[in-house]
Amino acid sequence: MWSDPKVAVGAIIPYKSGIILVQRAIEPGLGKWTFPSGYVNRGEVVEEALRRELLEECDIKCEIVKLVGIYSEENNPVIFIVYEAKIISGEPKKNDDENYDIMIADFDNLPDLAFNHDKDIILSWKN
Repeated sequence: MWSDPKVAVGAIIPYKSGIILVQRAIEPGLGKWTFPSGYVNRGEVVEEALRRELLEECDIKCEIVKLVGIYSEENNPVIFIVYEAKIISGEPKKNDDENYDIMIADFDNLPDLAFNHDKDIILSWKN
């Protein structure tokens, strides 16, 4: 039997002197920090899913700047698509029950990140 992977989409959003991160209030990664992100719904356009997630999680409307990369790991059913985005309206603030908090993280002093690939994604985006 075939088992379809889940597709998630997230954004690196430069803001002030850092990037926006959210503190997860759900597993996996409970209590740790990651990019604003979420699952793409069946039939939903990936970029629209990202805009929806950013509004739901951070109360911001964003414009997609560029694709950062597509990430997958062996034995992990999630394919993670990451974009760079910029805010076009709103101020970043916690806006849903899936996250405890929101922060502007300094590149050189990142908090405890939720997923193994998060730091690698930030490094590839910076280069």
